[in-house]
Amino acid sequence: MSSSSSFAASLPAEAGAPAVLATGRPGRGLGAARVTITGGLLARWQRRNATATLPHALAEITAAGNLDNFRRVADGDRSPGGEGAYRGRYPFLDTDVYKTLEGLVYELARGSTGPEAREFWEESVALIEAAQAPDGYLGTYHQSPDTPKSPWEDLAWGHELYNLGHLTQAAVAAARQLGDRRLLDAARRFADLAVARYGPDGEPLYCGHPEVETALVELYRETGERAYLDQARLFVDRRGAGRLRHSVFPPSYFQDEVPLRELPSLTGHAVRMVYLAAGATDLCLHDEDPALLTHLEALWDDMVATKLYLTGGLGSRHSDEAIGDRYELPAERAYAETCAAIGTMQWGWRLFLATGRADVLDVVERVLYNAFAVGTSLDGRAFFYDNPLQRRPDHEQRSGAETGGDPLRRAWFGCPCCPPNIVRWVAQLQDHLAVTSDDALTLALYADAEIRGVPLDVTVRTDYPWDGRVTVTVDRAVDGESTLVLRVPDWAAGAVLTGADGEPVAAAPGWLRLSRRWSAGDRVVLELPQRVRAVAAHPHNDAARGTLALLRGPLVYCVEQQDSPAPVDDLLLTADDAPAARVERDGSTWGEPAVTLAAELAVAPAAPPEPYPEVPVAAAVPPAAPPAGGGRRVPVRLVPYFLWGNRDPGAMRVWLRRF
Repeated sequence: MSSSSSFAASLPAEAGAPAVLATGRPGRGLGAARVTITGGLLARWQRRNATATLPHALAEITAAGNLDNFRRVADGDRSPGGEGAYRGRYPFLDTDVYKTLEGLVYELARGSTGPEAREFWEESVALIEAAQAPDGYLGTYHQSPDTPKSPWEDLAWGHELYNLGHLTQAAVAAARQLGDRRLLDAARRFADLAVARYGPDGEPLYCGHPEVETALVELYRETGERAYLDQARLFVDRRGAGRLRHSVFPPSYFQDEVPLRELPSLTGHAVRMVYLAAGATDLCLHDEDPALLTHLEALWDDMVATKLYLTGGLGSRHSDEAIGDRYELPAERAYAETCAAIGTMQWGWRLFLATGRADVLDVVERVLYNAFAVGTSLDGRAFFYDNPLQRRPDHEQRSGAETGGDPLRRAWFGCPCCPPNIVRWVAQLQDHLAVTSDDALTLALYADAEIRGVPLDVTVRTDYPWDGRVTVTVDRAVDGESTLVLRVPDWAAGAVLTGADGEPVAAAPGWLRLSRRWSAGDRVVLELPQRVRAVAAHPHNDAARGTLALLRGPLVYCVEQQDSPAPVDDLLLTADDAPAARVERDGSTWGEPAVTLAAELAVAPAAPPEPYPEVPVAAAVPPAAPPAGGGRRVPVRLVPYFLWGNRDPGAMRVWLRRF
């Protein structure tokens, strides 16, 4: 699911790309060859990814035995049990290799890695080629003599097609970034086997874990082979027929209870759900299907309004990693898996490409800087699997069903789907900054970058998201009129654009379309006011009722216990505290620039010892703010949510009490 490789950010001119763009669509994506992130926060993330997270992932994957699984199959080791047994608990651990390879090829193309990365690439490709069966099948778990189930026997849990999807995405990335088509040949053999087995004349089945759909669409874009696109549509349309053998969890967990076109609201396993929605949206970029696209927009809007956390996290239930009911959004029990954040961005990017909606990108941006970014430690070598919005003082952070766990982020997991997913997404951030048509260049997300579109080449200078000033300089322009399109986020009320003529004009949230005959050296400046603002939760969100949170720009803020002399559970926040908060630059705590908020907050009186004290009639309705003079005030620092958990373990809250 990458842009230049598989996230549908890139719709290249090769066979398979849409020939005609529908009204409202912004154009095709620009991949790594045409966009370079040159500075700022996203550039630091990419450097960290290349120098820390990627090498860490290579070491962990090697130690966990993922490559040994391929090696055993390639060597024809048929001895069951013992040291030669399949390494790992889950049948889809091949994907950790594939996802890591997808990110790795971007770094190899950029020349940002050492010789160990190239050695890992060559070794992995050789093992994958050698392990592939003559008929194209590739899955080291089911190719092992220790496995109690045969290939294709249990699609609900076997994950063969999920494996195919991630292999395909790595393969397409390698073909585009390195010109290396070895993995692509292997992926096509596996895909051809899947099409023969589950195509229009085969078994009407599908994978228990959606993901292959987006990969098949991308394989179609790369090869022009229509059968891959048709197969992706078959998988999307078949799902919900209840044909999988469901065990452990109900059909909704597998998105197999209701056909997607009839689904009233997102349900089931959060990652699977957004992967499925992303694949369906991908199809709408090629074949006109207005009914499906309208339904996908309705599902997105319902998710944003009722099922997405303030941070952009998705999924409120630990038991089955699932999306809860509408407004079921407990802060301290938020699952909000990092992979779900990535999947939400994948879906949102495709929905933007299909509809041109600026508000969809506002959500993608919120997910990027909060629900996704929090998943990685500052040093790039430790990760959150789930991402709560509150940590109680006596909490021990755990992931999954472990009886213990590290106090905060962990270096790796028994099901390590998130770290390799982070590797590939960060490597491809540049693919999600801009899109182009023949006569327009649209800046979708802001970062310090050099961008080469069709009508315009531009340089963007900004310290976003810390600062709201975005300067765009034209480096090259076609003859005649063309359009530069800028996004004004929904939080940026009062935005001002100073155009190439030097005249400032007000800019309302949405799209700014600047059409003129551009010349090299023309410059526009967009000022996005980043006032500190307080937000409340919807009244049906019981878990957050009676609380407020502070935001600045796209960033959600929180309080860690280290930054408050009073217990964070006793801090009181009112709407009046937002404009009074001081914006401070802090580079010492984090080792890199960050913006924190300093505020004087009231502290609630000591709580009564009774767990459920009776409320006197006169005080039945609590005040919206602490009474005048009621209690002391203390200096508190609020930090960006994505930076929490990088110091000693302690309590943390996004939502603070109002009374």
